[in-house]
Amino acid sequence: MMCASREATLAPQRAAPSLRGHSARQRISGIVWAASVASNSSGSSSDRGARAARLRSLIDRHFDFVWRSARRFGLAPADADDAAQDVFIVLARRLDEVEPLRERSFLFGTLLRGVATRRRSTGRRREDLGASVELEAAGTLDPEALSELAGARPLLQTILDALPEPQRAVFILYELEELELREIAELLGIASGTVASRLRSARAAFEAAAQRLRAREASPVRLVPNKPKR
Repeated sequence: MMCASREATLAPQRAAPSLRGHSARQRISGIVWAASVASNSSGSSSDRGARAARLRSLIDRHFDFVWRSARRFGLAPADADDAAQDVFIVLARRLDEVEPLRERSFLFGTLLRGVATRRRSTGRRREDLGASVELEAAGTLDPEALSELAGARPLLQTILDALPEPQRAVFILYELEELELREIAELLGIASGTVASRLRSARAAFEAAAQRLRAREASPVRLVPNKPKR
C-alpha cells in the first residue's frame, strides 16, 4: 500500500516551477491585470486599484500551485503556461464573485475544467516528466539520485494518466501536494468521506498499475528465432 507518510520518492512537494513557469507568471501578470481592469472599467480608480492589488497577490500566492498541478495532470510546459494563464484570466473576470479564502478552490476547479477541455480538444498527449518541475528543482541531489528520480517520472505520469479524473485529483493533492483530507474536501467542495474513499481507490489503482509495470519491465525479452528461408 502507499505509505501514509507520502514517500519522498513520489515527488518533492514544495518544488518551485521551472524557469519557464516563472517566466509565464511574469507574462500573465500583465495580461490578467488588463483583463481585471477591463472587467471593472466602470468602477472608481480606488476600486480598480484594490482589485488589481488583490489579483496580483493571488497570482504571487497561487501561480506555482496552479502551474505545478497542470503539469501533474499531464500537460506539457507550454500547455501548462496557457492553462495557468486561462485560469487567472477567468479569476480576473469573476474576481468579485470569489469569496476571500476560497480563491484556491476556485482556481483548482477552474483548472480541472480547463484540463478536461484541453484533453478533449487535443487528445491525451502524455508528457515525459523527466525534465519536469520536480527535477528542475532537484539541484541538490547527487547525479545518481537525480538519474533515479528522472527514471521514475515517466512511470509516475503513466500511472497518473490511468487514474480516473476524480481519483487523480485527490491523489495529487494528498500524495504530491501533501494537503490534509480536510483541506482537499474544502478545495474540491466534497465531503471528507468522499475524499477518503477516492484516495483509497486511487492508492489501490496506483499500486496495481505500478506492480504491472514493474512486472513488465522485469520480464525477460523473448526472442523469436528467425524462420528458415524457403
